[in-house]
Amino acid sequence: MNEPRWFSQPYPPEGASAAEGIRNQLGRPELDLLTILVRESAQNSWDARSLPSSTPVDYRIDLWTVGPAHVGVWRDLLLKGTPLSSQHFPLRETLRGETIRVLAVSDRGTRGLGGPTRADNALGSNRDFVSFIRNIGEPRETALGGGTYGFGKGIFYLLSKPGTILVHSRCRNDQGDLETRLIGCTLLKSYVAAEAEGDRRYTGRHWWGDTSGDVVEPLVGQEAAATAHRLGLRPFGPEETGTSIVVIDPGLDELQPAEAADYLAETIAWHLWPKMISAGGNPAAMRFTVTCDGLDHPVPEPRETRPLNMFVAAYESMIGRDGSDLECKHPKRYLGRLGLVQRIMPPLEPTHASRMLGIENLVHHVCLMRPAELVVTYRPGPKPPSENQGYAGVFRADPSMDEIYAKAESPTHDTWNPHSLEKPESTFVQTTFRRISEALDRLLSLGGTVRPGAGHVALGAASSLFSGLVGGAWGIGGATAYSKPGSTAIGQTRASKPRDEQEPTAGATSGRPAPVPVPPGAGAFGGKESATSGHPNAAGMAPLGAHGKGAVGTSRSRPRVHYVGDPYYEDRNDICVLVQEFRLPAPGPQRVRIDLAVTLPGSGGPETDPPLGASMPALIGWEDSDGRLNTAETCEIDGSESIWRALVRPAPDTMTEIGIKVEAVTAS
Repeated sequence: MNEPRWFSQPYPPEGASAAEGIRNQLGRPELDLLTILVRESAQNSWDARSLPSSTPVDYRIDLWTVGPAHVGVWRDLLLKGTPLSSQHFPLRETLRGETIRVLAVSDRGTRGLGGPTRADNALGSNRDFVSFIRNIGEPRETALGGGTYGFGKGIFYLLSKPGTILVHSRCRNDQGDLETRLIGCTLLKSYVAAEAEGDRRYTGRHWWGDTSGDVVEPLVGQEAAATAHRLGLRPFGPEETGTSIVVIDPGLDELQPAEAADYLAETIAWHLWPKMISAGGNPAAMRFTVTCDGLDHPVPEPRETRPLNMFVAAYESMIGRDGSDLECKHPKRYLGRLGLVQRIMPPLEPTHASRMLGIENLVHHVCLMRPAELVVTYRPGPKPPSENQGYAGVFRADPSMDEIYAKAESPTHDTWNPHSLEKPESTFVQTTFRRISEALDRLLSLGGTVRPGAGHVALGAASSLFSGLVGGAWGIGGATAYSKPGSTAIGQTRASKPRDEQEPTAGATSGRPAPVPVPPGAGAFGGKESATSGHPNAAGMAPLGAHGKGAVGTSRSRPRVHYVGDPYYEDRNDICVLVQEFRLPAPGPQRVRIDLAVTLPGSGGPETDPPLGASMPALIGWEDSDGRLNTAETCEIDGSESIWRALVRPAPDTMTEIGIKVEAVTAS
């Protein structure tokens, strides 16, 4: 067994590529290196999937510190044959440090890096090993694959501070037998070294492996498996094929390892969610795992994570009957399918991963993808008029157009740039963007109408005008009080008492705050429904006990509703609901019921009877402090300081008003 050593590539007489030029082929991407790592490595794994196979590709990222049992082996094996200068080969200092941190990207259910190990005899169709280890810029061989010219592998070297990786792969050789391979590579910068024969120029490319021949070969078979075991690398199962790429001393963008693991897990969800979902009767195409020092860092489930669940819904719309076909008319060409959904939704809480994509507190984006269904980018559209409204879309290119969209991509596959194409190909990409914009304009148009003679005020614009009138605690808001005919309600402004002390006027039987407009075009449950919602009013409904049924004696406190804070939106099982918290401070059994109405701008008051074909807000139920839900129209509650919640499904294209009525319950 030959001890593996490093070999540094000198410049040959005919010239060669410098390491800097290869590293710079990724350009200057807007995404950070960890995000590019996820995108590029997962794309490589998908393109390398074993075919034909219905088994999902297993993709995982593991971060760990090399333990005491292995650190000596790392130093012994990986320091042999290194250049003497740490400036030219900083791995020397990395291995001599107190700790050695590594990050491994692994896939299983892929074909591994097979084919010839020398570039000069790689004549067949299987050139995976030389394409990844030896050559730069080879065109893709995978039909409808995610990659193009193989520049993305440079991200592994960019992420490593010393520019060094180990590649551990298992494939089938030309005889069909399983073969394990292990090789190391460094790609940093060219340099001039002083030697006994004089100065000599080196390209900055180095390989670690079997140096007994005229080119560095990988360790193979049992020798490769044994060395990988000594280094503590993840082994292969008896029949497994795939590849593990170990990045030595990764740059984590000033994140702690556990923080980096969480970020990688979330980044996987944002960029690879189409591979995580089962849709159209097909199972998930890939499985994802992230660990740090042996602890699992779960990848968020797209269907249960806001706002990714909206993009999942848009994807299902795209592949279903609600999707639309996009076409270019001159010259005529079918471009692909588009799905859009819109929803009433609470404002988002942006994360590191979403901010990297330009998604902050609003989602108003269309996810672009090629037939491989790997996210290219989230293209922003017009912002909705309210933070309580959002929409998401998915556009998938038709397979016949894949080559054109692929040519429009940057080296990191995160943009479509029509200006990099000649006509008519550039026209197809530009038309794609124009058709998406036209669909978004239709999506955001207001579907509802106002009464004849009323001011034609867009609900979204009115939302800003009336945003200060959101209901809160006691009282009727800051403007006109609306009451039913025959009511004795007395108007009261919020300024009359501090927010947490306001109460309804004694003797009143009903009352509502001024209506608060809500944004147009946001369907509460996705799909193409046009709907609006915004901050509803927390109407303080007066007690019924004094003048209605269930009157009580004067020795007991009169029933009343104490509203707790402003109403707010909340996601419940992929449904956006309005929530109003309240208390019943008077002791004793009491019965509450909801009083809901809608208002259109300029209509002069609330509507309790919907227009023909329109919908009304609906009570979902009454939720106690322990989360138990009572779905009856009325609910009996013992008065106390416990907080209850009224859950309401808002009506599309309306301004929703919420009121709660209470009456005492007397013994029969």
